[in-house]
Amino acid sequence: MRILQKGFNYSQDGPGNRLVYHLQGCNFRCRWCSNPESMPIDSDAAKNVPDDEVVDEINRSRMMFFDGGGVTFTGGEPTLQADSLLYILKEAKKLGVSTAVETNGSSPRLPELSEYVDYLIVDIKQPDDGIHKKYVGHSNKTTVENLIRLSKDRDQLHVRIPMINHVNTDPEPFAELFSKMDMTNTVVEILAYHEYGKCKWTEDYTITDGFVTDGQIRAFRERLEKDSIKFVST
Repeated sequence: MRILQKGFNYSQDGPGNRLVYHLQGCNFRCRWCSNPESMPIDSDAAKNVPDDEVVDEINRSRMMFFDGGGVTFTGGEPTLQADSLLYILKEAKKLGVSTAVETNGSSPRLPELSEYVDYLIVDIKQPDDGIHKKYVGHSNKTTVENLIRLSKDRDQLHVRIPMINHVNTDPEPFAELFSKMDMTNTVVEILAYHEYGKCKWTEDYTITDGFVTDGQIRAFRERLEKDSIKFVST
């Protein structure tokens, strides 16, 4: 498994205290990415760690998984390493460790992986495929298909929307998407745009007016709450 960095975090990457692995490589090129160093598939900053060593570290860390914590795999995009991820998730489940994955939802293997994920977080940047390609450089079709399917197959789903001015502040495309999903066991979280990763970009940083106001977020939420969408914050 190619690991960029790891560490413990509380409640932001799934419930409780969690050992979080940031994996190297991403197939999206989000213009606002706060971890652009994680995009390349290969990087001198990342370490190739045998899968069984990762499992052993998870096992040795179990005393730290308090308040319902466990292990989380995020990115980059963790599903690009689907074989290693699937193996480690299965082994973690055998150990009785709570598993979580944060993903852009673009992998056709996500439903297969989902069987071994206790807490699944899926980002959806923009339901409109054309706008998505413009700002992310990749189609969202598989992400949308996975969201619809997993909302019906799982008893837990956490959808995250990174809200960026001029990109996705219109709630109507999201309302249309959510109308196709089973939102009974699905929660939605809005992450307001920030520039924490701007200084790490080696290419031109092209988002020039991305900050959103409290009013924009409030209007977005109020529209979707009319459809009984449940919101959370972490």
